Amino acid sequence: MTLLDLKPRPLALAAALALGGIAMTGCTTTTPRNNNAQSPNHTSREAAIDANVQSTLLRLYDNAPGSNELVQKAAGVLVFPAVIGGGFVVGAEYGRGALLAGGRTAGYFSTTAGSIGFQAGGQSKAVIYVFNTREALDKFLNSNGWTVGVDANVTIATVGANASVNNHTIQQPVVGYVLTNVGLEAGASVLGAKISRIKP
Repeated sequence: MTLLDLKPRPLALAAALALGGIAMTGCTTTTPRNNNAQSPNHTSREAAIDANVQSTLLRLYDNAPGSNELVQKAAGVLVFPAVIGGGFVVGAEYGRGALLAGGRTAGYFSTTAGSIGFQAGGQSKAVIYVFNTREALDKFLNSNGWTVGVDANVTIATVGANASVNNHTIQQPVVGYVLTNVGLEAGASVLGAKISRIKP
């Protein structure tokens, strides 16, 4: 499986979310009848997400000096390697990723969000959430669907004049990074993003 397999077609995605966002969210949180059974395709999808998560973290470390130390000290880090957006007036975004805690994958998650305003079709970005405290991570894990700005505030990381993550960022319970093809996105917002546990 390639990275392209993880990226829904942007126009189809926008239509699907606009017409049935609630239904899709329900589907992603449905528990399989046999939790112990894993097909080869299921395993390969997990492996593909894991590989993309690791490559995304390496990109983060290159683009935001100091982020490596922040991630290593964190209680957990949730990584969405490719959040795809598309639409003209009403936009929609979707992505899949994994939570790392204690150096291991602790679960797989989806993120969905909508926006108003013109968007170029097929925009893609990586979104990383760093849980700096155990309390923040536990609240996330114990939630039944977690929405940024409702269940928790997320401070978007900023880079100071010395090109490293500023101290104010490090002190926040949950820190977010948004990466585009050109690097760390300044002024980005993840407000309203809904995150749900999935089976890839």
